[in-house]
Amino acid sequence: MQAEFRAPRRRTRVREEYEAPLPVSRSPEERSDFRAELINQHVLVCHPDHIRKIHNQGYFGKGILSRARPDHSISDQWEQHEGSFLPVISQSRYDELLRWAGSALSAQGLDEEAVNQTLLNLSKPVEMEDVRREVRGVEEPGPKEGACSHTKRLRPGSEVRPEAKRSCRLGPQDHDPDLDPDPDPSSDQESDLDPDSNSDSDPDPDPLVPGPGFVLVFPDSEVCGGVREVRRTPISLTECLQLSLEEAFFLVYSLGCLSVYLHQEPLSIIQLWRKFRSLRPDFVSSFAAYQHCRSRGWVPKGGGGAKYGVDLMLYRKGPPFYHASYSVVIERVDGEFRGSTLRPFSWRSLAALSRITSNVSKELMLCYIIYPADLSEAELDSPACLSRLKVQEVIVSRWVSSKERTEQDDI
Repeated sequence: MQAEFRAPRRRTRVREEYEAPLPVSRSPEERSDFRAELINQHVLVCHPDHIRKIHNQGYFGKGILSRARPDHSISDQWEQHEGSFLPVISQSRYDELLRWAGSALSAQGLDEEAVNQTLLNLSKPVEMEDVRREVRGVEEPGPKEGACSHTKRLRPGSEVRPEAKRSCRLGPQDHDPDLDPDPDPSSDQESDLDPDSNSDSDPDPDPLVPGPGFVLVFPDSEVCGGVREVRRTPISLTECLQLSLEEAFFLVYSLGCLSVYLHQEPLSIIQLWRKFRSLRPDFVSSFAAYQHCRSRGWVPKGGGGAKYGVDLMLYRKGPPFYHASYSVVIERVDGEFRGSTLRPFSWRSLAALSRITSNVSKELMLCYIIYPADLSEAELDSPACLSRLKVQEVIVSRWVSSKERTEQDDI
């Protein structure tokens, strides 16, 4: 019996717009050459532009410092201080960052005295004039990378809504005009368009957004108000996008838009296939299932499936728009549906998994990857073997006796 797909459940609050998925590259001229690194058995994308496009156009991967979307910053709270917007952190958090910076300096071979002196100079309060001077020297003529463009249009004393702060963390490319905290067209737009406007009367009308180089530190005992000090950020936390092996090979092999490097050398498709097979013994089956789900318009995510005891979670369009509809278990079988020893199932474990899945309003799907009997191990050393594999989907429904009796009584 084949799987009967049902309509997914929409999320009640959606705060972003849907972007078209990455296209299939049919020619070298159409390629979007993104780059990833294979580091410690993990595929990481570190370039900010590549991270944004890969994640937003298909929802591939997750941030290494974030729960899902790679938008981690040093603080989720920003505050206007003397005409500038700065991230706000507590003194204890700042001390923790100092300890991390000290460990990094010690690992580089500096002695204890040099480390202590460096941290002491780093943690001294900074005057806002120095902040403005340094930021202007770095930023001009354009905005600082990572600073939100519409936040720079805020005037001193204006209120920042949570949606606006969230957009600031996403960067200038994610600006949403509906979230502009200063929607009054008579404020900034007219002054920019009117040639008679006198800019000399207001030499610095817009607050600066120094970004991650400076933070506003407040005491731990402070509830509200009080003295805040501007200090330099002790350590830079770099957000990267971590791709699963299936996602990385899909971008390389199926879409042709990613190159994976190992020790600064790009890996060919065959080299990458064999490398992933050595890292995961079930990679052939898992990638066949992943590619099949993607081809049917679903967004498979493997990270969320671990807490439910499954291999994949299937989303319509992407996790920001819909709840996961299906929990997928990938099973390798032969032509007679005899399974492998990688994941033995009993009726008891299957019933427990079905109950867990139904309790979280999802359906359990068994995705069988059927291997032909004459498929040799040598053929599995190339992705060409995928054309010989077949995929069969089966939905497992949990039978509830009380519900069955109720339906019969209604009839």
